[in-house]
Amino acid sequence: MLNNLMGDSGRGYYIEMSIGTPAQKLNILVDTGSSNFAVAGAPDPYVTHFFNSKLSTTYTPSYRSVSVRYTQGNWEGELGTDRVSITKGPSSTITINIASILTSDGFFLPGVSWQGILGLAYPMLARPDASVEPFFNSLVEQAAIPNVFSLQMCGSGVSAASDTEPAVGSLIMGGIEPTLYKGSIWYTPIKQEWYYQVEILKLEVGGQNLNLDCKEYNVDKAIVDSGTTLLRLPDNVFAAVVGAIIRTSLVQQFSDGFWTGTKLACWVKGETPWKFFPKISIYLRGMNASQSFRVTIMPQLYVQPIADVDNTLDCYRFGISSSTSGLVIGATVMEGFYVIFDRAQKRVGFAVSTCAETGGLPISEIAGPFLATDVSSDCSSEPALRESELWLISYSLMGLCAFVLLILVVLLLLPCRCGRGNNPGELNDESSLVRNRIR
Repeated sequence: MLNNLMGDSGRGYYIEMSIGTPAQKLNILVDTGSSNFAVAGAPDPYVTHFFNSKLSTTYTPSYRSVSVRYTQGNWEGELGTDRVSITKGPSSTITINIASILTSDGFFLPGVSWQGILGLAYPMLARPDASVEPFFNSLVEQAAIPNVFSLQMCGSGVSAASDTEPAVGSLIMGGIEPTLYKGSIWYTPIKQEWYYQVEILKLEVGGQNLNLDCKEYNVDKAIVDSGTTLLRLPDNVFAAVVGAIIRTSLVQQFSDGFWTGTKLACWVKGETPWKFFPKISIYLRGMNASQSFRVTIMPQLYVQPIADVDNTLDCYRFGISSSTSGLVIGATVMEGFYVIFDRAQKRVGFAVSTCAETGGLPISEIAGPFLATDVSSDCSSEPALRESELWLISYSLMGLCAFVLLILVVLLLLPCRCGRGNNPGELNDESSLVRNRIR
């Protein structure tokens, strides 16, 4: 299972999978921030080939429609089941739920080399509902492997505009590979099993604490998501980080567009910008709630090469962005670490990756433990009502209103009916709530 990933943080990391009988091979994006296994099921301008379910003798349609919306892009398709195996993965061939993508908008993009997505999160995120068992749940059950997987992504420093072979990485299904990390593994609890939600205690820029309320870091949620390119921060945290970088950076004259992601910053070819920027540290709650540990990324991870201009300039983008949907530890951070998704123990582990080096110098660090007595015992913000809960509440209220209205109608008619010697009619409410949905 070593070196079975290809890609980079800008275009995503993907793995080759065989689908159907006879096998059709597709590259599938690895995404820990969603739960559906979906592949292109029809021609698309940005995919080289697609899964043709009519050619598979083992494909069974479910006759259910499905649609999924991501931070960027969305798709619609049809559900079915088929046999799937990973070319460089567990030897088992399993039967899984598969969505054939028939239409999409902003999902498949120019320059990407994948034709589908492998959602590795929990059933609560599955569409159209949690009855659609995700791939990894099926793999654990059918192949009898431990309920843990781990990721190493080695694309740091690889330009998204590069035409060379994509970087490699490893997706280990069912365990941990000791050759992929250095030092100790530090674990943080999974707060809730939908996304891989964790708890952030504080952030430092250049060794200086931002001094924000720890709930600011966890507004809505804080998650670990391999399918997100950047480190995404809640608006207030993003503004504080940018302000701290500007104060500590040795380069003062930056366009606002660099920080917002609309412009690149360029240096003369051969001159690297990383010495001008500070390191950034994220403190996560330890398994012992009174302790924390710190993951640190160097500028090589968040000031990312994008383009070569006329062979005279190297241009870079800012690998951090603002977010209105919580804090996301995406590929910008994950490329520095070997990340373990230990679902059996309800924890996410971080260790320094063996490929987290540039020019022989480390670009990530882990340290701890630190006392967490200076922060709240619970930094998670009160979760906003999710769409599924809003639907449930709205239908419950409508059902209650309808029931009260029916009672009033019966009470109004009852005296009249009694006067004519008739028995009151029997009232049957056969309405039901809509099935629980997320988003």
